[in-house]
Amino acid sequence: MAALKRFLADTDGTTAVEYSVMLAMILLAMLATIAAFGGQTGTMWGNTNTKLNAAGFGS
Repeated sequence: MAALKRFLADTDGTTAVEYSVMLAMILLAMLATIAAFGGQTGTMWGNTNTKLNAAGFGS
């Protein structure tokens, strides 16, 4: 019975779960940001490459 009380009073597992959920939320926010701006930055670099090639700096 004492082991069950210790197990229920232990907060280490709860802390680990909280950190895991927080990490998952951070990763989701990062992926959403990359997905939102990825196409825009690809277009920007493509335009830059086109302009540099037109100016004679390309291969």
